[in-house]
Amino acid sequence: MKRLYVVMFLVIAAAALLGLAIAEHPGYVLIAYRNFRFESSLWATLALVAVLWLVIWGIKVLIELLTTSGGVVNPWSRRNRSRRVQIAIEQGQMDLAEGRWASAQKHLHRAAEAERQPLLYYLGAARAANEQGLYEESDRLLERALERQPQAELAIALSHAQLQTDRNDTEGALATLQAMRERHPHSIQVLRQLQRLHQQRGDWSALIRLLPELRKNKILPAAELADLERRAWGENLSLAAHRDEDGSVGLQSLTRAWQQLTSAQRQEPQLVLAYAEQLRQLGAQAEAEEVLRIALKRQYDSHLVRLYGLLRGADPDRQLKLAEGWLKEHPQDPSLLLTLGRLCLQNSLWGKARDYLESSLRVQRNPEACAELARLLARLGDTEQSNQLFQEGLGLLDERLLAFSLPVPV
Repeated sequence: MKRLYVVMFLVIAAAALLGLAIAEHPGYVLIAYRNFRFESSLWATLALVAVLWLVIWGIKVLIELLTTSGGVVNPWSRRNRSRRVQIAIEQGQMDLAEGRWASAQKHLHRAAEAERQPLLYYLGAARAANEQGLYEESDRLLERALERQPQAELAIALSHAQLQTDRNDTEGALATLQAMRERHPHSIQVLRQLQRLHQQRGDWSALIRLLPELRKNKILPAAELADLERRAWGENLSLAAHRDEDGSVGLQSLTRAWQQLTSAQRQEPQLVLAYAEQLRQLGAQAEAEEVLRIALKRQYDSHLVRLYGLLRGADPDRQLKLAEGWLKEHPQDPSLLLTLGRLCLQNSLWGKARDYLESSLRVQRNPEACAELARLLARLGDTEQSNQLFQEGLGLLDERLLAFSLPVPV
């Protein structure tokens, strides 16, 4: 309110001063040009200039108002086109996030056709079409994206490979990624997608060939890469063993695959376990026993010890004595006690086998020890305890068997 009073005071003061100036001297203005002549007082001329300025300003405001109103009303105006595109972008992105594929495809396609940088909208529309099973339309949208933004070839190809993978076209995805690998050999994302695709396809030989580049470009953390490498070589050993139906040829393939490993890899317990297991399945029990014996002499490992008990080497008695030597340093290892029980069974030492198996179960209840002891007790005539152990072993194999109540015997 005080500000209003101050403004009014200033206006009144200015008007009073203007009135005094006009009363003191009216002034004179003469404008002559050829036949044109204008004469007036200074104050009348200033008033005329002010009126002309107000008229011009009013016309300008009216034109802007009419233009804006026409833009709002006219559906083909630039203002409305931009507004429609923005609505399509927002709605398409929301539909894509919430899984409304048909609506997302329609809105994002519309936005892509209208925008100068349409890549993300084409990719979104292609994904929406792919989710609907419209694979040809999805590929066509990606081709259109490449036409509009050819510099984004790699990004479009990576998206295409992912969509091909999603539709289970792993052959197509592999071809796309291999083409991009040739054109962009240092692309981290191409290598990462190739790694995942080889794993999904179970193509462990191809993954092994890719490992040096994965390590060179640090695609994965060191520990994760080491785990992946061990798994790839282990799976490759399994594939090599089953590459041919003939057992001898399979054994030769397995041996060649084992020899392809470095000396350090052939000392990895996980790979030794995979190799020995495949030898056992191919019937080369003596060779598997020798491999495990050498590995366990170098480094004790419970998983290797457990498999050792499943093998029948050339000299079962020597196997038992060797395993009993490990017991001094690992008296509470349930896997070793189970293996000792099995080796005693191989040597027909029934009482000793029972003691070892019972010791293993005292340390850890596991289904293998239950089954081995149950089989032994059944042969020894203790049917009741044997049945109890079989039931316990089944429960340990799958605790879901105990999730439902059983009918009460009549």
